[in-house]
Amino acid sequence: MGLVPGLVKGLGVTAKALVKTVTQGAETVQYPHVKEDPVPRARGVIALHQDNCTSCMLCVRECPDWCIYIEGHKELAPPRRAGGKPRSVNKLDRFDIDYSLCMYCGICVEVCPFEALFWTPEYEYSEIKIADLLHDKSKLSQWMETVPDFESYEAGAEVKQKKVPR
Repeated sequence: MGLVPGLVKGLGVTAKALVKTVTQGAETVQYPHVKEDPVPRARGVIALHQDNCTSCMLCVRECPDWCIYIEGHKELAPPRRAGGKPRSVNKLDRFDIDYSLCMYCGICVEVCPFEALFWTPEYEYSEIKIADLLHDKSKLSQWMETVPDFESYEAGAEVKQKKVPR
């Protein structure tokens, strides 16, 4: 007795949703053949700008998954001013991110003081073997080509002001 009214009510909800979908023109994207553009500021793979990385290890220390591996060495660089003494500079030897461990939290991108890490909208980088998800610095540098230009903030967005030392 109580089953029939509930069944009719449920079918009514389904019919309304079906009519709403048809009238609004929503359609399923046939993924491998048709690809949607990701939304602005989408989190895909992380790209590395090698020239900006000083192997300071901040990203490694802050990563909650410990999926970033960096090795570097020190080299002598010419002095900044004439007559100065040569300075020591870190050079990057190895920079790997293991995407089988990464949870895409973005902490590494946020803490990098030298703007060496960037989000890209790329989401198609699956591999057949899990070991191939360890991307080295050359692979991470290739992703830099897909990093979008910075979009200005929306109207009314709060912009952090840098503190100026007195």
